[in-house]
Amino acid sequence: MATENRNYATGKRKTASARVWIKPGTGTITVNKRKFEDYFVRETSQMIAKQPLELLEAADQWDIAVNVRGGGTAAQAEAVRHGIARALVENDGERRPTLKRAGFLTRDSRKVERKKYGRPGARKRFQYSKR
Repeated sequence: MATENRNYATGKRKTASARVWIKPGTGTITVNKRKFEDYFVRETSQMIAKQPLELLEAADQWDIAVNVRGGGTAAQAEAVRHGIARALVENDGERRPTLKRAGFLTRDSRKVERKKYGRPGARKRFQYSKR
C-alpha cells in the first residue's frame, strides 16, 4: 500500500484527539467519513478548524481526512486545527515559524479539574452555616 505523499499528525485538546492525514488535492475535508460542513455545523467550529489553512492561503491545495474522538464539538474543532497545523509542518518545515507564531502548534493542555471529596465540585464548597 503506497502512502502517495500523505502526511499524518495528531492534534489534541481537552479530551478530544484528532488523527489527521493530508495529501495534495482539491480542498475536500472529511471528518469521521462525513463532510466537513455536516460534522461541524457551527460556523465558529468550521472557522477554528480551518485557521491554519487560511493563514497559509492553502485551503484549496490539500485533501484532508480526519478521525476525531472524545470531548465536545468545540474541543474537537480545536484538536482538528492542532492536527492540521502539525501535518502541514510535517509536509514542509518552512511553514513552522508562521504557524508557531499564530499559536497553532502549541497544544492547549487545559483540562477539567477533578472533583474532590467533601466538595460539591472541584473547588466549590458547601454553604457554611454558623448555627
